[in-house]
Amino acid sequence: MSVRNVDAFPAEPVSAGRATTRQVLIGPDVGPNFALRRFIMEPGGGMPLHTNDVEHEQYVLRGSAQVRIGDETHHVKAGDVVFIPGGVPHSYDADEGSEPFEFLCVVPNRPDQVRLVGC
Repeated sequence: MSVRNVDAFPAEPVSAGRATTRQVLIGPDVGPNFALRRFIMEPGGGMPLHTNDVEHEQYVLRGSAQVRIGDETHHVKAGDVVFIPGGVPHSYDADEGSEPFEFLCVVPNRPDQVRLVGC
């Protein structure tokens, strides 16, 4: 069992993102089946269109953003739940304003490759 405060985890910049950081809260060293990650995008930040091999389950904690999943774009906000199947192109554009867009993301602990789309 592991209990730690979120502030104990380093926030790392997402290399392909704009004004976006990620914390790995539970990784394969603690959780054998799933990883739990926290993403924070400053207003106007985001991530370009890309794919992952693994699915994503996400819960929006605060803020809002335009999230493209495949051919559809959704406006998501605090309290929304997002599912992104493996292999489906997706992107994020945090809304301008005073509050960052923050969400938790659960992914299977399996090999994953990120591929930028259109680059």
